[in-house]
Amino acid sequence: MQKKYESDLQDPFAPDTEPDKQAVPHAAPKRRKSRVAGFFRISIILGIILWVTDFLIFFLDPRAFAAVTIDCLIYTCVMAAAFISSRAIYMREMTAFAEEFQSLEGQLLREQDMPYALLDEGGHFIWMNPAFEKVVHRDRSYRRPISTLIPALTRDVFPTDDKQVKVPVEMVGNSYSAQMRRIQVSHLGGDYESLGETSGSIISLNLVDNTAMRLAIREVDDQSLAVGLFYIDNYDEVIDTVEEVRKALLIALIDRKVNQYISAIDGLCSKIEKDKYLIILRKKSLQVLQDGHFDILDDVKKVSVGNEMAVTLSLGFGLDGLAYTQNYEFARNAVDLALGRGGDQAVIKYPDNVVYYGGKTRQVEKNTRVKARVKAQALKEIIRVRDAVFIMGHKMGDPDSFGAAVGIYRIAKTLGKKAHIIINERTISLEQILRLFDNNPEYGKDFIINSQQALEMVTDNACVVVVDVNTPGRTECPELLTRCKSIVVLDHHRAGKDIIEGATLSYVEGYASSACEMVAEVVQYTGESIRLRPEEADAMYGGIVVDTDGFVNRAGVKTFEAAAFLRRSGADVVRVRKLFREEAADYKARANAVSQAEIYRDYFAISTCWGDGLRSPTVIGAQAANELLNIDGVKASFVLTPYNGQIFISARSIDEVNVQLAMEHMGGGGHINMAGSQMENATVDEAIQAVKRVIDQMIEEGEIDA
Repeated sequence: MQKKYESDLQDPFAPDTEPDKQAVPHAAPKRRKSRVAGFFRISIILGIILWVTDFLIFFLDPRAFAAVTIDCLIYTCVMAAAFISSRAIYMREMTAFAEEFQSLEGQLLREQDMPYALLDEGGHFIWMNPAFEKVVHRDRSYRRPISTLIPALTRDVFPTDDKQVKVPVEMVGNSYSAQMRRIQVSHLGGDYESLGETSGSIISLNLVDNTAMRLAIREVDDQSLAVGLFYIDNYDEVIDTVEEVRKALLIALIDRKVNQYISAIDGLCSKIEKDKYLIILRKKSLQVLQDGHFDILDDVKKVSVGNEMAVTLSLGFGLDGLAYTQNYEFARNAVDLALGRGGDQAVIKYPDNVVYYGGKTRQVEKNTRVKARVKAQALKEIIRVRDAVFIMGHKMGDPDSFGAAVGIYRIAKTLGKKAHIIINERTISLEQILRLFDNNPEYGKDFIINSQQALEMVTDNACVVVVDVNTPGRTECPELLTRCKSIVVLDHHRAGKDIIEGATLSYVEGYASSACEMVAEVVQYTGESIRLRPEEADAMYGGIVVDTDGFVNRAGVKTFEAAAFLRRSGADVVRVRKLFREEAADYKARANAVSQAEIYRDYFAISTCWGDGLRSPTVIGAQAANELLNIDGVKASFVLTPYNGQIFISARSIDEVNVQLAMEHMGGGGHINMAGSQMENATVDEAIQAVKRVIDQMIEEGEIDA
C-alpha cells in the first residue's frame, strides 16, 4: 500500500495529462459528462411528449393535427441535426472546462496559506501542500506517521466517521487547531475506487493557526483584575512593645513598605483600617509577586523602631472570579485561610484551587482573652437555642479530640441540652481514657454513639460541634455537616484548602497547643459556673499532655493556664500518667526506630517504625519522631509507619523547619512543627525517596535553610 501511495499519489493535485495519475477529485469531469448527457436525454423526452400530444390532437381537430405535425417534424429535424453536429464539440468543451477547473482547484489547494495534508488510516502521510511542509519542516516525500512530528495526533484522536474532529496542538511556539475529517475512498469514484482495495478511507488534515488569538486571550487575561487584602497579624502586640513617641513612626514605616511594594507593580493600595490594606492590581502584576515569593513578608519583619516583636503580614488574593465582587470574596477567604494557618504567609484563591506561599515562622501566641470570651458566649447562645448537640472529632480519634469533645459535652449538659459524642472506632490511644466513662452511671448509653446512630437521631433543630479538625472529609461523620443548620468548629490545626464551609461559629487558632486547651479556655468563659467531673478533667488534661509531649512541645502561657484550671477541676496528674503507660513491645519498637534512623543532608532524621504486633503503630511512630528531635543537630524528623496497607508519615521539628509545608507537598498537613501524611500503593523505600525529594525541593526553593 505504501508503494502505491508513493507512485500514484505523490501529488494528487498536480496537473497531469495521463488519466490514471489525475488528482483525487478526477471523478468530477465524469460526473459533469453525465449531467450533459442527461441534458440531451431531456430534449429527446420532450420531443416524444410533443409527438404524443400531436397524436391526441388528431381526434379533436384533423386540421390542427396537420399544422402541429409540421411543427413536430421541424423540431425533430432541428434537434437531430444539432445533437449530431454539436454533441461531440459540446462534450469536449464541457470536459475541458471541468478539467481546467479541476487543475485550478488543485493549484489553489497547493498554494493556499493554510497547511493541508492527506493521511492514510494509520496516520502516514500521503500528500501535503507547501504550507504544511513549512510548518513541519519536511517535504512531500515524507511518509512516516504524523505522530512523529505532532505527538498529539495519534490514531486515538483520528475521526471514526465523517464528522470533523478538532485537536489543539503546539508546534515551535505556535498554537494550532488540527481539523481532521475522514473521507471514504469509495466515494471518490472514477479511477480512485481502486484505493478502496487497500485503504477504506483517508484523512484530510488542515492546521488553523490560533497563535494570535491565544496571545490576545492571554493579554486580556493578564489585564484582568485581581483583589488583595493585607492584614497585619500582630498589630496590637507590636504596638504595645513600642514607646508612645515611636508608634506613629512604626505605622508610617509599615505603610511605606506596603505602598512601595504595590506601586512598584503598578497596583493600587488603600488603607481601610489601622491594620488592613485593600490592594487592586492586574493578574500579570500578581505573577510578578509570585515570582518574588512575596518578599514583602520578609521585608516588613525588618521594620524596627525599638519594637521587641517583628511585624508579620497575612496576604490574601482572589482572581479568576466571574465578577469583581467574587474576586473580593476570594480575597477575604484567602486572607482568612492565611490567618487560620498562623499568619506570615500569602494565600491565592482561584475558583477551584488555593496556593500557599510562606508560613515558615511560628505564630505568636496572643495573650488577649477577648477573642476566647467572645467565642465562648457565641457558643453558649448557639447551644441554648438547639434541641440537641452532636460532638465529633477526626477519624481514628486521639486523646486530644476526645478530651475536647468531653469539654463541649459538659457545656451542653450544663445548659440542659441533650449531647452525644460520635466515635466510630475505639482506637488503642483512646481505650484507656474511654474506660473512665464505661459503666459510669453519670453517662447514659447514648453518651457515645456511632455515625449511623447520629444520622438517625439528628433533627432539624440540632447543632454539630467539630473539634480538633477543620476538614470535612476527616470528621467522624461528614454527612452530619449537611444535616445540621448550625455548625461550630473549634480546632488548633492550621486551615488548609479543604475546610468546613458555612460554619455558624469558627474558632481556629493555630498557636494553641491542643484542642483541649482551647475548650478549657472556652469552658471558663461560658459563664454558667460549669463544673467538670474528675474523669472529664482527666480526659482534657490527658489531651494536652499527649499533644504537647509532656508540655515540651508548643506549650505556651495559655497551655499552662488551661492545665492549672483542669487541675483545680479535679484532674489527677498521677492517674493521667498511668493512662498513657506503654507496653514493653511498644517501647522496644520506638527505640528500634530511633536507633536505625538515617541522617539525611546533615539535619534531617528519617526512619521506619515497623508496627508488626503493636497495638497502635502510628502512635509509636509519632513518638519516635519526637524522640529523634533530641539528637543534636537534627532540625526535623520523619518516621514512616507501614500500617493497614498504607504508609503513615509523622513529621516533627523544633523551630527551624516548617514540617507542615513538607507534608502538604505530600498531600498531608498539620502544624508548623508537627504534621503528617499518608501514602497508598507505595513501598517503604518509595516513601523514603519521596520524603527526600520533598526535602531537596524545599531546600532549592528556599523554604528550608540547610
